[in-house]
Amino acid sequence: MSALFEEIDSQNSPLGEISLRRRRMPAFGDRDIYEVKLGDEFLMSSMFVEAEEALSTLGLAAVEGAPLSVVVGGLGLGYTAVAALKDERISELFVVEALDTVIGWHRDEKVPLGKILNADARNHYVLDSFFDLATDPKAGFDPDDPNKRFDAILLDIDHSPTEYLNAGNAGFYTSENLGLMAAKLKSKGVFAMWSQNLPEARFEALLKTVFARVESHVVSFYNPFQSGESTNSVYVCMKGS
Repeated sequence: MSALFEEIDSQNSPLGEISLRRRRMPAFGDRDIYEVKLGDEFLMSSMFVEAEEALSTLGLAAVEGAPLSVVVGGLGLGYTAVAALKDERISELFVVEALDTVIGWHRDEKVPLGKILNADARNHYVLDSFFDLATDPKAGFDPDDPNKRFDAILLDIDHSPTEYLNAGNAGFYTSENLGLMAAKLKSKGVFAMWSQNLPEARFEALLKTVFARVESHVVSFYNPFQSGESTNSVYVCMKGS
């Protein structure tokens, strides 16, 4: 492989071929950039992590008290999970990921943040479908305690509330299924979700059918490919008492 590009791993998955790549772009400095592709589609890049980290910081800032039990839906390259663990109030973090390949990259430390997650005893990988666990009243995010309620659920799986990683995920975005997920939160628990798009009024209205308070945050970051700013958004919702 070229010193500027390496395909670290490529595996079949239920969603198609998923691959992990490392590249260097001299114009962007002396650093490795990690990318994940699903088929021909780019899923994520370590060049742009501000919004994934903001999902944790904004979501957890809305949570009161300590200690905290928190769920992260979607492992990715680990940035949301690592940002969450910087909050010392967290006593346990359950990172739910449907693809064993992605969990394997972290456990085998093929991605940089795997070492951090593996070394933190508060972190627990859960191999399962976030959406199945979220909407099944008999299932739970903690494999050892299906009835456990959580202080926060942080979700970063689909591209947006209307653009899905998998068409089967569309059914989650309803009052009924969001309500089933909210039932797994404690009183005044927080649900936060990342989106690649600006806040969508229709989705905000849907969230308000389930949650007592809904706020939308625009996260801006520099995009060197566009020589300017790009934006993502984070929805932060609080359950009633």
